[in-house]
Amino acid sequence: MGDVVRGKLLQIDLALVAVLAGGHLLIEDIPGVGKTTLAYTLACALGGSFKRVQFTSDLLPADLVGVSVLDPASGRFAFRRGPIFTHVMLADEINRTTPRTQSALLEAMNERRVTVDGTTHDLPQPFLVVATQNPHDYAGTFALPDSQLDRFLIRISMGYADTEAERVILRTGGLSRAAIDPVVTPAQVLALVHAAQQIAVHTDIEDYLLALAARTRQDDRLLRGVSTRGLEALHRATRALALVRGRQHCIPEDVQELIQPVWAHRVLVRSGGGNGDAEAALREILWDVPAPF
Repeated sequence: MGDVVRGKLLQIDLALVAVLAGGHLLIEDIPGVGKTTLAYTLACALGGSFKRVQFTSDLLPADLVGVSVLDPASGRFAFRRGPIFTHVMLADEINRTTPRTQSALLEAMNERRVTVDGTTHDLPQPFLVVATQNPHDYAGTFALPDSQLDRFLIRISMGYADTEAERVILRTGGLSRAAIDPVVTPAQVLALVHAAQQIAVHTDIEDYLLALAARTRQDDRLLRGVSTRGLEALHRATRALALVRGRQHCIPEDVQELIQPVWAHRVLVRSGGGNGDAEAALREILWDVPAPF
């Protein structure tokens, strides 16, 4: 992946953390900095089935989950599956569609299943949503509801590539022409998710996580601190990052590296502050809460 998405090794690591923690990934930044390229490259590396959906203002929930259609031969309704029935779904520019369509993802992302006409259908395993979104001040965007944001384990920003990475892009004709072959199968991904769940978390690390969560709920800069689900998300992500870095145990630096990608989109800053204000508040909280060891 690093040979395709050049100069973004941290973002690649965080994308892998989302996969190994059994979560979903939200990539937010301006157009043209490699959001879709990272999502597509990740899907190629993971193997399995892959579907890409371009989210637009006229997209309907049935366009994602599927619809029941009358079969003239049998006289019965048959369910036709939508693109959400895949191992990896790229939700491109997810905030360009309406909240009604965004809500169609809630059950799928949380329960790994969808319900249509009263019938529940299981999704393939593993199931991963990689969504991209443009900044909220861009024309034609809808802010993601809090419940939707909470379903994403990690939110990352791509940022501009450095000079040497852009030089390579210019010489090779752009990232869109590059491709990679699958390196794992869906069964191997599930095995890696299970391996991440076995990573040891010392009681001191658990106390550190609990202290950080409590601090967000007491901080005057935050109108809303992190929820229990957010705390559990950071716990899962910390174990996954330890596995990515080749360790069988978590260290405080894992928590410190992940607190912003995992929590910044879950806390609410007073006076209408955005993600940048949330990240600044979390950085200061890290300074306030002493780390173990």
